[in-house]
Amino acid sequence: MSSNTTDDSTPLTRSRVATRLPAQDLERARRFYAERLGLHPVDERPGGLLYRCGGAEFVLFRSTGAASGAFTQMAFEVDDIEATVAELRRRGVEFEDVDVPGFRTVGGIAEIDGNYPSRGARGERGAWFRDSEGNLLGVGQPVL
Repeated sequence: MSSNTTDDSTPLTRSRVATRLPAQDLERARRFYAERLGLHPVDERPGGLLYRCGGAEFVLFRSTGAASGAFTQMAFEVDDIEATVAELRRRGVEFEDVDVPGFRTVGGIAEIDGNYPSRGARGERGAWFRDSEGNLLGVGQPVL
């Protein structure tokens, strides 16, 4: 269902979205996010770490379950994907190689047509990596 209007009277339309990512080992995850991504928690509690990036939040929480890693669980939207991928690689992040019909990474980056239609973009460039806990994370840059 698609609509051009927003109903601001519902609780969810007024809410903020905050991603939750499972971590079997919070200390290992904390090191990965600090050393590889340059991110540090702004708050922590027993069993959870809160991060803020560009006005959004995400939480790593202690979990006995493991992420399937079969789909992108969270993505960072960046202005320069080549520079971001290069910096993350320099920090030791390993990007996924994808080669399936209609979708292929070249140098770790894929061209994706049709994303962000409501934002005026004609597509996206994307790259994916796994954190220390198996969560599949993405880096994306809208193509205007």
